[in-house]
Amino acid sequence: MINKYFFIVPVIAVAMASCGGGGDKSAKLQQLKKEKENIDKQITQLEKELGKNDSIVKMKDVTAATISDTLFEHYIDVQGSVDARENVNVSPRTAGTIIGIFVKEGQAVSKGQTLAQVDDQVQKATMAELRTQLELAVALYEKQKNLWSQKIGSEVQYLNAKNQKEGLERKMATLQDQMALSRIVSPISGTVDAVIAKIGDNAAPGVAAFRVVNANNLKITANVAEGYAGLIRTGDAVILAFPDINREIRGNISFASRTIDPLSRTIKIEVPLQPDNSLRPNMIARIKIIDYKASNAVVIPVSVIQYTAGKPYVIVAKDVNGKLTAQRKTIELGRTYNDKAEIKSGLQQGDRIITTGFQGLNDNDLIKL
Repeated sequence: MINKYFFIVPVIAVAMASCGGGGDKSAKLQQLKKEKENIDKQITQLEKELGKNDSIVKMKDVTAATISDTLFEHYIDVQGSVDARENVNVSPRTAGTIIGIFVKEGQAVSKGQTLAQVDDQVQKATMAELRTQLELAVALYEKQKNLWSQKIGSEVQYLNAKNQKEGLERKMATLQDQMALSRIVSPISGTVDAVIAKIGDNAAPGVAAFRVVNANNLKITANVAEGYAGLIRTGDAVILAFPDINREIRGNISFASRTIDPLSRTIKIEVPLQPDNSLRPNMIARIKIIDYKASNAVVIPVSVIQYTAGKPYVIVAKDVNGKLTAQRKTIELGRTYNDKAEIKSGLQQGDRIITTGFQGLNDNDLIKL
């Protein structure tokens, strides 16, 4: 059995040693206090540094854009095409064989210029014969006229000679008109866009032999759904975009049909074009008809608009007590077109709207631009 006094003796020895070393305790205490003071200073310094690091971590990188007043336009989009007001298929005016072609594709021609010739040998032979008869009739008439002025011969002889001459002159004029029909002429001034006929072809009225286009008199034509018929009027401003040549020009509607096509349920519109060598008939054009315009409007990208409980809002950057923070602003939307939205209220000129990094931001969150 272990004696219980075996444990008491060391404790008493320690206590006696403690009572005997009072000076050492004071020195030790002072040393510990100094160490504690240094530790406290280090703790305070580390807490400050950690606090700065925490604030940096909490800041979110964002991009902001300053709002400025601008012009907002809303459009009705339709597709049209370039057309020439003078785009003519030229056909012969009489039947026959084509014996001559006098123009080539791309050649400029004037109104009335002969493009080709249809065989007119029969008319030429007839005219030669008729000219001989007319020359004789004119000679006889002049003689009878002279005789009649001298009261020689009868009045009937004079009148017959006169009638014969005038009848042949009328026939000659008719034959000349017929021969003119054998020439295929351009009805407009422009450029030969296509030579369809060939020498030796049998020409016939109504069958196109050439196509002549006046490229200086172009227009845009388009069909607009009847749902927009009440919004479109002659004189409305439009923006014409030509994707094939990457160009945009402005113009005005010169014609808007007052009737709706019963088959397509559309109305026809036309927009005149200024002469332009880069534009060609049948070129595709996108027509943006301006049906709403607001000057000095606040316009923002549609992509930055968020919704809560069905109400739209955006996040703006604002300085609060020297710190840049996120602020939520409820807005009233106007019209939208493509990626732009008109803001009726809630924002004003000079506000900095956050355009990237706004997802997940709440009021008073620290941000960094």
